[in-house]
Amino acid sequence: MVDDDSASGRVRSGLARAASLAPARRSEIAKAAAEKRWGEKREIDKTGIPRVLEGYANTLVLAGTRLPCAVINGPSGVQRVLSENGITNAILGSRSGASKRLKKAAHSEGALLPLFVAPSQLFPFITNDLRDGPLKPIDYMEGERVVRGYDASILVAVCDVWLRAREAGALQKQQRAKAQKAEILTRALAQTGIIALIDEATGYEKVRPQNALAAYLELVVRTELAAWVKRFPDEFYENIYKLKNWVWPGMKKNRYSVVSHYTNDLIWSRLGPGVLEELQSKSPKNEKGQRPTKLHQWLTDDIGHPMLSQHMHSIIMLQRLAIANGQSWARFLLTVDQVLPKKGNTLELPFPT
Repeated sequence: MVDDDSASGRVRSGLARAASLAPARRSEIAKAAAEKRWGEKREIDKTGIPRVLEGYANTLVLAGTRLPCAVINGPSGVQRVLSENGITNAILGSRSGASKRLKKAAHSEGALLPLFVAPSQLFPFITNDLRDGPLKPIDYMEGERVVRGYDASILVAVCDVWLRAREAGALQKQQRAKAQKAEILTRALAQTGIIALIDEATGYEKVRPQNALAAYLELVVRTELAAWVKRFPDEFYENIYKLKNWVWPGMKKNRYSVVSHYTNDLIWSRLGPGVLEELQSKSPKNEKGQRPTKLHQWLTDDIGHPMLSQHMHSIIMLQRLAIANGQSWARFLLTVDQVLPKKGNTLELPFPT
């Protein structure tokens, strides 16, 4: 998603120009645009617009997102297409009013890019081949309804744009979740792609159940996305601040960078030997020193997440006791080392003094 602050100069100028116009002039322009839009629609309805082949329109479900798809008889023959709204929801998840306004302003300036690649941060990663190929819209008839769609290859191409932008460190903080979703979709599509090739090579595609690949893809994506559930209670971080005698700013403020080291020490280093190192290898830091995914996203649902929840509960209980007894941070750490030692560490024995 983009907001007005991150819009390109052309988009900002379009918004500023619209704001400077008198109400009567804006109304006149809007009326002319509506007449042009509906005029084009009537013309499309009367011309030889491609139609969906009978019985070959359905909905692909990806991570709870409904993505309408179809097979049409296009200008170059049989073509697989995805709807524009479906692609937008699959990548962005939702569409804000600011994004819609930016898209409208961009169109008024002649930038005919769909919303799922509308953020200006993506522009350097959109090649001319992509603009002249998969990003060219395809209007087609589904029954009596005109649908705006794109060649099915657009989904992988758009995901690649988001991932390259993330790799270059070009995305804003709120956009990284979109890139993460693009990564999940890319991995899932790759897995179903090899399955489809094997089925075609062996002939199994003729006997496999209808929508079997879609069902498998949904299973993979939902399993990946399930790890986005919040795993670290706010109290865990607030208690660290209390034990350190720091002023707690709330979760909306960035925490001190040293808190991440405390998290590694209190949580990840104590789940099991090599757990922290393995999780870090799954999500290496980028050039800005940031990890593209949370470590807990790589834990398994049947073992990893229950272990984390149980350990987190124990740590918070020890935090509460330390705070209630007025213990120092050092004393709290000593208690943690005694009760929940790191795997492989030597337990400190309570020798008499």
